[in-house]
Amino acid sequence: MKRFFWMAAVCLMLLPCAKSQEAGKLEVGGFADYYRAGATGTNMLGLGGRFGFGLTGSLVLEGEMSYDFSRTFVNSFTETTGGSVSFINSNVSTLHTLIGPRYDLGHRRIRPFVELKGGFIDYRFGPLASGFTSFENDIANLRSQNLNGALLAGGGLEGTLGPVGLRLDVGDEMYFNHGAHNGLKVMFGPVLRF
Repeated sequence: MKRFFWMAAVCLMLLPCAKSQEAGKLEVGGFADYYRAGATGTNMLGLGGRFGFGLTGSLVLEGEMSYDFSRTFVNSFTETTGGSVSFINSNVSTLHTLIGPRYDLGHRRIRPFVELKGGFIDYRFGPLASGFTSFENDIANLRSQNLNGALLAGGGLEGTLGPVGLRLDVGDEMYFNHGAHNGLKVMFGPVLRF
């Protein structure tokens, strides 16, 4: 009985070490994102990627970047003789860059999580059509453009099967430009855990 007691005590003392083996793990993922700018009601679609580093069993430090391609929207006006509607390319794209903690609420194959990230959102105005070239130019000219501080508060679900998984994030991405402006952000994509 005495041996059993000591063996149980040693196992209980080693349990936190087993849980902390998640620390130091890396996560890499890509995602498609949807962003609805609350100030203008514009729906933006884009692609992004993220990188995460496990700090403890449940706490992960993540950085992510996404690029939303420019959208076409309807601009209308009314004249005294009649009205007309024209479709124009808005030539507005957005670049989101965020970093912050994610806290996992579960430790099984399907894990809910909450996250709080800070960074910036950059509304890009330019004559180039959306594509890889415009993305390269946006990154190269980042310091000369319209940067706004941003804060993303959200959560989601991550399901994994071994090192491969799928993840859904939903949150409120607020940016600050003469006051706070809210926007819905939804991201979905694969994740790899090392």
